[in-house]
Amino acid sequence: MRCFLFMLIFLLTGSIAVAQSEQLARNFFDQGEYKKALEIYKDIYEDNPSNPIIFNGLVSSYQQLENFKAAEDLLRERMNASANNPAILIDIGHNYELQQNLERAEQFYQEALQAGESRPNYAYSIARSFEKYSLLDYAVKAYERAMEINPAQNFNLQLARIYGEQGNTEKMFSNYLDLIEDDTKFYSLANREFSRYITDDPATEANISFRKLLLKRSQEDPRLLYNQMLSWLFVQQQQYDKAFTQERAIYKRGEKNLQGILNLALLAREAKQFEEAQEILTYAIEESPSPAFNLQARHLLLKLRTETVTSAGLSELETEFEQLIGEYGVNNETLELQIDLANFKAFRRDKKEAAISLLDNAQELQLSNFEKAKVKMALADILVMQEKFNQALIYYSQVQNLMKNDVMAQDARFKVAKTSYYKGDFEWAKTQLDILKKSTSQLIANDAMELSLLINDNSQEDSTQTALKKYARADLLAFQKRNSEAISMLDTILEMHKGESIEDEALYTQARLFEEQASYDKAENNYLQIIQSYGDDILADNAHYYLAELYINKLEDPEKAKTLYEQIIFNFANSIYFTDARKKYRQLRGDILE
Repeated sequence: MRCFLFMLIFLLTGSIAVAQSEQLARNFFDQGEYKKALEIYKDIYEDNPSNPIIFNGLVSSYQQLENFKAAEDLLRERMNASANNPAILIDIGHNYELQQNLERAEQFYQEALQAGESRPNYAYSIARSFEKYSLLDYAVKAYERAMEINPAQNFNLQLARIYGEQGNTEKMFSNYLDLIEDDTKFYSLANREFSRYITDDPATEANISFRKLLLKRSQEDPRLLYNQMLSWLFVQQQQYDKAFTQERAIYKRGEKNLQGILNLALLAREAKQFEEAQEILTYAIEESPSPAFNLQARHLLLKLRTETVTSAGLSELETEFEQLIGEYGVNNETLELQIDLANFKAFRRDKKEAAISLLDNAQELQLSNFEKAKVKMALADILVMQEKFNQALIYYSQVQNLMKNDVMAQDARFKVAKTSYYKGDFEWAKTQLDILKKSTSQLIANDAMELSLLINDNSQEDSTQTALKKYARADLLAFQKRNSEAISMLDTILEMHKGESIEDEALYTQARLFEEQASYDKAENNYLQIIQSYGDDILADNAHYYLAELYINKLEDPEKAKTLYEQIIFNFANSIYFTDARKKYRQLRGDILE
């Protein structure tokens, strides 16, 4: 036993020493110290000739030192010792290519391809060796020829990846679809790859190619897979009406499951394509398979309509909310509906007491902690709207206790900070915000950081915090949906505190409110003032991004938008808008996204 342990320790010590030497050799190689790397590789290769990492390091060191004869001798020796592995022919060919002897390299590459035909079991290793040297055309030939010789071999995954690298998107799409047809477990993988090439522009070459391929296959073999893929494509292109056509076909031909249609409605709503979302939800309601689904779909439709309803339709929509609750009863199943109705009454109908009464009644139900927290959060929000700050703070604190270690608790803490800020208790607000900068929710962390910086920046130059108090008041008015009053208060700040650090905040908040009122020219002017006067401050990237969005979505000036997205890419690399701006810039430029 002692002898065995001694041997084990000896072997482990030897393995560690070899690994350390190999690492040292690799470090020398990476630093361009090829002679030093070579000496170490030669030394450890003698005792470890079967280690591929050491072997490849030794060959590469010889090649970097242009001792191609020694590299070839090693490669031929290895080939003879490994049953004439044809993949090594490619390494020898590459060795000649490094010498600029392309004719000789080609001979070895062709010999490797021929060996793959006679020895199809080596097809994968041959193709991978070609890939190692970026010889993709050869790799494709190796894979394709192997599949012709032996149809049982399936290299569609490897070929699809190479076709993508070559820019041959049609073949890439085709191979991935072949994979999914054979085994649906590849569906998620293929979708991820498709997302690298498909954009929201239906006119791009990749989008057109993929759509034509799907339609052709669907005609030849009308399986549900192609309806699913077409639906996915149309969603990427934000063509929700066309996606709806595919989802209807899936529903009628499949298992009569409406969840896909409901999910599509949510996506359309998120993209602010409200008409399409309403049409989809109306269909889902008509086809409802159960009372529970009917409630869910009708509730979603009401929520959708709150985003588009005009002042004239508010009363009717409120009645429809109440009728739906009356139909299904005041119970746990309708709790979300009750909360949404309370918010609608408070924020859209100015019926705050009725909203609070509705939520007080909801608290009498047998609720889980999560449900209790949602009701209390809604109550607190309405109390803030009424400027009953202390009562609101009590409810937010209760939410934190009910939902410890949950994102909802962090959201409640942020609202505590925001309420304290509305009250003018900036010091306590900042204490809470500084804790939330480390929130697991990136959105909460970003909001906390922005509000903390606002308080800090506008407390240093003005110890009385006069401008900050006015700004907090304007912020509260905006929360109360008193937008015109908020804009007037911000005008006061811009007149009386011009040149102070609060000015860019006032311009930015006012711009967002102008957008809500569809005063797009005024919003544009505010964003431009921030860019021109505060181009290096914290809101500069926000102003660039939202002005670009304004040019795209409302003012129909994509060239100006492209310039703004480009400025974010080059000047605001740490911005939360960077990734989105880069994607939209490349789309406007017509790139294929990867």
